[in-house]
Amino acid sequence: MFEGWDNYFLMMGSAGGGLIGLLFVVITLTAGFERDQAARGQALYMTPTMVHFAVVLSISAVAEIPRLSRFGFAGLSALALGLGLLNSARASVGIARPRRGAIAPHWSDLPLYGIVPAALYVLGLGFCVAVSERVEWAAPALATLLLVLLLVAIRNAWDLIISIAPMARAGSERPAPNPPAI
Repeated sequence: MFEGWDNYFLMMGSAGGGLIGLLFVVITLTAGFERDQAARGQALYMTPTMVHFAVVLSISAVAEIPRLSRFGFAGLSALALGLGLLNSARASVGIARPRRGAIAPHWSDLPLYGIVPAALYVLGLGFCVAVSERVEWAAPALATLLLVLLLVAIRNAWDLIISIAPMARAGSERPAPNPPAI
């Protein structure tokens, strides 16, 4: 099914795994934020981005399993894609309904953190059905979809970093409280 694609999936899986690790570093930038603000941001923005990387990593790993049947590959891939779809749907709802008093989301947040990934996951689920039905173009189409999902997740991770870093820096520049006089 994926003869000759070994290097591709090795590269995609490595990229997904490495970028998950880098997101853990980004999470440390939120250390000085208010707990509720950080938790909401992580749930709506950070977690979906990490899930996208995890889906790319998981499907790349499944593609490398020796002698795995088409049905096995399609089923395991559909499981990963389905979980990604649920996560994207949750993020979409949360972004579309901002909390009262919270900073309004940027106009690009809903499409790029929720709708585009959800559409990719739905498309990927269709490709999984096509893979199980032995449609010739389905496996390369699913491999291409992983690249697009990875690129969307990289864009979202970059967006997170450029929005979090200035806030984290501003929080660290606050003057320290004066020690009590003795």
